[in-house]
Amino acid sequence: MTDKNGFFDLSKTTLTRRTALKGIAAGAGLAMAPGFVRYSQAQSSAPIKIGFQSHRTGIGAAYGRWYEKTTAAAIKAINAAGGINGRQVEVIIEDDGTDPGRGAEVVGKFATQHKTDIVFGTLFSHVVIGSAPAAGEAKMPYFVVSEGHHVASTKLNRYVFQPGITDVKSQIKSMAPWIAANAGKKVTQIFPDFAFGYDHRDYLPPALKAQGAEVIAQIAIPPTESSFTKYFPQIPAETEVIYHVMVGPAVLTFVKELGEFYGSNRPQLFGFIDSLEAVDINSPGLEFLDGSHFWEGSPRYAQPDDTEAQKAYRAAVGIDDNGAAVGDPKDVSTAAHMFGCWETLYVVKKAMEGAGYKGPEDRAKLVEATEALKEFAEGPEHPQGPKTFNGKIHQCFGIQNISKIEGGKLKVVHKTKIEDGLYEAEGDYTTQAL
Repeated sequence: MTDKNGFFDLSKTTLTRRTALKGIAAGAGLAMAPGFVRYSQAQSSAPIKIGFQSHRTGIGAAYGRWYEKTTAAAIKAINAAGGINGRQVEVIIEDDGTDPGRGAEVVGKFATQHKTDIVFGTLFSHVVIGSAPAAGEAKMPYFVVSEGHHVASTKLNRYVFQPGITDVKSQIKSMAPWIAANAGKKVTQIFPDFAFGYDHRDYLPPALKAQGAEVIAQIAIPPTESSFTKYFPQIPAETEVIYHVMVGPAVLTFVKELGEFYGSNRPQLFGFIDSLEAVDINSPGLEFLDGSHFWEGSPRYAQPDDTEAQKAYRAAVGIDDNGAAVGDPKDVSTAAHMFGCWETLYVVKKAMEGAGYKGPEDRAKLVEATEALKEFAEGPEHPQGPKTFNGKIHQCFGIQNISKIEGGKLKVVHKTKIEDGLYEAEGDYTTQAL
């Protein structure tokens, strides 16, 4: 089923975990998705096949659904412009359940059963970390759309890239000066108890210390938790800023219970939008968030200074000025992250064309061509903003947005610069054998 814009509406369609977007649906578990181009046997060359490792189920399901919509829109645009190296692109979807063990199985399946050219799309850091060894063993280029520092740490392998979205270490380094200068000096952190949260745990204290502020408490909460009130008494009374980042289906409960705990007398709040991704900020019980600030990758709400590229991107993926699905205001997007799917696919296109990529036998050439990339200009292919790319650590660096909730909307009040988030490389993937 599609929405009125012709995009695949996963919220209204029941699909099995296996979707081969290659032809007419055949057999249980196969379905076609508008936006993915059907291959005709009359074509002179086979399509490029991208294996999309999707969080269709599990705690990442809201992200997975919007990652699929964004991917469909990008592939539609790429194919309409002639594809990659003159070949159309197909996407084959497998659900990893937002589970690291299942993620590794999915990568293996793409390599041995579907025989895709690359694997793409993974978000949750524990799934990336669990899947990366399988990509390395299969010598399968693995382009993730995550945020954790796991790729840039150079602790994974040479086949894993994160070229379309910045990592937590860079994000924190960019925003720490603003937090210390505008929100407060004594900070309590609340973060999810897994790899993504550990990046916040590890990199925020030194970044704030460099700005004359300090983290006075750190509270880790399981990402599968359904109630949070029992954790809030751990917040020290002298806290000036609560820095929160939560994920999963219970994020609305988290922010509601935080408001109930404090009432009108609360510390300043600085959150990563992960705590509200796919959640309507005008939901009952969230009034206390008014005046608080959030990090956003790409802004959920349309901004007065949006570029033409940003406007075109929003129209293509099907979100309105409030960041909800066109025609369904209750279907709130994961706008701060999903742009990474669009931008990563254009990086793949650029690298494949640079490598003269013809098929799986050219995967090593694709890795080297990706490592050779240096920068991505803001525009239709990179609507979130300009980026630089460090081929040694397989990580891009870009701008960050700090937004304030005013009148039930998120308004961007500060944009960082690329150089604000740069840091010294911790290793060099290019020294590893292919």
